Amino acid sequence: MKTYLILILLPLAMTAQSNKELPKSKIDYNAFAEITEEVLVYRQPRLIPLETFLEFAEDPNTILLDTRSKSAYDKKHLKGAVHLNFSDFTEKKLAKLIPNKKTKILIYCNNNIDGDAINFPTKSLPLALNIPTFINLYGYGYKNVYELASLVRIKDKRITFSGTTVK
Repeated sequence: MKTYLILILLPLAMTAQSNKELPKSKIDYNAFAEITEEVLVYRQPRLIPLETFLEFAEDPNTILLDTRSKSAYDKKHLKGAVHLNFSDFTEKKLAKLIPNKKTKILIYCNNNIDGDAINFPTKSLPLALNIPTFINLYGYGYKNVYELASLVRIKDKRITFSGTTVK
């Protein structure tokens, strides 16, 4: 009977012990929710139409940032865009790509381009990449961010593309 009791209690004791030894993860959902609330108001005047987006993009000191996957970027992206995969955002990598936090940054995602489901497949609207990209840039201290608010047809002559699938 004692052997059975030990076999039952030993895993419980080990689990309790291992839970005590593990530190909490480096995740702060409440701080994320606070930043998201700040961004909700801050972002509104920074949602810009295509005409303004293109005007801003002409400035050589402005960065056009594509945060989609590397393979999606390589296949087709807005001409002049630089790439940093959203999942690779860190203070160090952002600082390497954009050393000055006051730099004007333009962002776009799949959900801004219509008519090319292969290279720009539409994401679930509340999960579009622009949203977490804006929040993260803001959270890392990049506050001069503007987001393309327009849905642009792939054949719109005002935009040009680069990439391996572009002829």
